[in-house]
Amino acid sequence: MRLLMLGGTEFVGRAVVEAALGRGWDVTVFHRGRHEAPPGARSLLGDRTAPGGLSALADDPGEWDVVVDTWSAAPSAVRDTARLLRGRAGRYVYVSSRSVYAWGPARFDEDAPLVEGASADAEQTDYARDKRGGELAAVASFGSDRSLLVRAGLILGPYENVGRLPWWLTRMSRGGPVLAPGPRGLPLQYIDVRDLSEWIVGAVERELSGPYNLVSPQGHATMGTLLEACARVAGGVAELRWTEPGVILEAGIEPWTELPVWVPPGSDLYDALHSADVSRAVGAGLVCRPVEETVADTWRWLQDLGGVAPQRPDRTGKGLDPEVEAKVLAAGAGA
Repeated sequence: MRLLMLGGTEFVGRAVVEAALGRGWDVTVFHRGRHEAPPGARSLLGDRTAPGGLSALADDPGEWDVVVDTWSAAPSAVRDTARLLRGRAGRYVYVSSRSVYAWGPARFDEDAPLVEGASADAEQTDYARDKRGGELAAVASFGSDRSLLVRAGLILGPYENVGRLPWWLTRMSRGGPVLAPGPRGLPLQYIDVRDLSEWIVGAVERELSGPYNLVSPQGHATMGTLLEACARVAGGVAELRWTEPGVILEAGIEPWTELPVWVPPGSDLYDALHSADVSRAVGAGLVCRPVEETVADTWRWLQDLGGVAPQRPDRTGKGLDPEVEAKVLAAGAGA
């Protein structure tokens, strides 16, 4: 198989490249040159946001069985790339997001209502409409039979440059009492980036098309199994203090950002993030490794980097201020 990976040097793109190389595929990576492509991949340099930024692709004589695209900004960039490649590639895989659904208190399958107002021709607007516009752009050029829309949820694992699991691991390594957002048994849905990537390359080999929700089945992990694994691999010096959601919210702590991964049960946000129907993906071969493996491998990767994870410049910082954490924990102790 011949893969053209758009991006391919960080997080999801890099994991897809490594999965494809692991199966013996011929891989070309089109990227801006800010980071090295994985060993074994051929590089083409260009910037989709710059005038003439696709010239390296336009001038290259290559043809590919599949293009994989993780673009998260202006849908027009997906439109332009897909138009350029539609006669030179067999399939187009767009790594989208479950954010394309119109959120509400429902268990989402792939037929759930989608956000309105998205366009393949749009410049950057908001994340949900940008991702939906990217889907529309891919389908417009490759058709529904040659496009695969991978609606990923929360993505964790090695190479993470968003700051969620690395923040928890770093916090656990500092030790002491840790504000652990409850309930401990709260079911989570996420996808290890390597499981996501293996599913994508397998889906390409099977010529799958259409939309798929890509996260673990609900209950594959809980807040308890996730944070306990973090505490264990980071040295066992952290003491988890499980705290009721109401206490956290009353303290003004923001779910998802100040306490990464966690959102309070019963909220629309929890339903949107952790209540997906993934039966279609499971039926198409999705296999999810244990949360303990995801955490341990991310910790090893983080240690190899000296303990400081990369951070995407277009994403906000994550994590709770230590003084706020200490204040909430002290109030709980005195209650």
